[in-house]
Amino acid sequence: MNDGDVSRQIQQMVRFIRQEAEEKANEISVSAEENQEFNIEKLQIVEADRRKIRQEYERKGKQVEIRKKIEYSMQLNASRIKVLQAQDDLVNSIKESARKELVRLSNDKRGYEKLLKALVVESLVRLRETAVLLRCREVDRKVVESVLEEAKREYADKIKVATPKVTIDNVYLPPPPTKADSHQPYCSGGAVLASEDGKIVLENTLDARLDVAFRQKLPQVRFEGVWWDKEVHDQFLLLYMDCIFQLAFMILKT
Repeated sequence: MNDGDVSRQIQQMVRFIRQEAEEKANEISVSAEENQEFNIEKLQIVEADRRKIRQEYERKGKQVEIRKKIEYSMQLNASRIKVLQAQDDLVNSIKESARKELVRLSNDKRGYEKLLKALVVESLVRLRETAVLLRCREVDRKVVESVLEEAKREYADKIKVATPKVTIDNVYLPPPPTKADSHQPYCSGGAVLASEDGKIVLENTLDARLDVAFRQKLPQVRFEGVWWDKEVHDQFLLLYMDCIFQLAFMILKT
């Protein structure tokens, strides 16, 4: 084999090796591109999963926060209801104690006569009618009869009018309260006067007057966030008794 043949064989081997090298390089390049695309896709999937996890975590976190707020609101409302219920029970207890004092007031014969006369005079002044119908408790009829003429004269002198005609109704107000049946209608004293045609009615019973005094004092009786004990109860009872005495003095001054 001459040198020319050897040279050609070498050239063929070089081309073959170069071709194989180029093919291998292409394979590696393609594989690298595929791996790169795979890695990018993998990263995108991972990032998408992370976003989903974060969103789910935030959603559950908000749900927990909402549940906490709802539970807190429910507990707060329940506490307020308990406080309001305690206040109502307390106020009703004080009111009941005051009503018992009204019964004692009506049992004071001399003092009650003066009070009843003052109530009748005040009612006549407010009505200013020439003819009036008076309704009282059956147990008070004799007391009313004993003070009625004097009350009419006092009214006439005060207003400078003729003495009005006052008729005592044969239909009576409810009787005094009793321990036996506290659910029955009752009246602690006083009277109800009305115009002859019944269009104007003035309720001037002790219970009605006490209710007026109670509504005026209610903002002071209402309390919030106070631990209730006997000392506080006594303080509020004294306040309520002040309502009663104000009622009596206010009537006696008229």
